[in-house]
Amino acid sequence: MNNMEEEIELLDVVVLTKPMPDLGLRKGALGTVVEVLDKDIFLVEFADTNGITYAMPALAAAELMKVYYQSA
Repeated sequence: MNNMEEEIELLDVVVLTKPMPDLGLRKGALGTVVEVLDKDIFLVEFADTNGITYAMPALAAAELMKVYYQSA
């Protein structure tokens, strides 16, 4: 990890970096970390625009990219 990257934490908004068709998730799907299960494993909630959850898989940090809304 370079010094511009930060670790993923609880309630971070993340993007899926690869498709997971078996879960109905496309690459680029936006989700929220709702639980930290292990050092690099996170429970991520994916919800539609009405707030209805459609997937909540446990994902590795390598499958996610943290979303930033403003520069550092």
